[in-house]
Amino acid sequence: MQVSDLAVSKVREYMAENNITSAIRVAIMSGGCSGPVLSLALDEKKDADAVFEYDGLNFLVDSAVTAACGAINVDYVQETSGCGCSGSGGGSGFSVSSERPLSTVGGGCGGSCGSGSCG
Repeated sequence: MQVSDLAVSKVREYMAENNITSAIRVAIMSGGCSGPVLSLALDEKKDADAVFEYDGLNFLVDSAVTAACGAINVDYVQETSGCGCSGSGGGSGFSVSSERPLSTVGGGCGGSCGSGSCG
């Protein structure tokens, strides 16, 4: 798992502003048009989790997610492709991607683990 310096900085900023001390989970969630995607959520550690520490922040990844997606990358981007985030179709947010695609149910924007959590 890789987390960019900018993503770590933005997560730390968000957590400080909201007085949050939780770990950050990388999870598979419904992605709308693109089917399942990787996303970020606040959560507590579970037995099946691998913990990745970046500058004092703990990122959790369940072993089933790692098996499905392989290597995972978390970044913070200034613009989106318009597929991962609904709403204004632009702006900045977190990008969570992986080396292997997840299977999709339909899907019109592609079938990879990624572009999950924005904002």
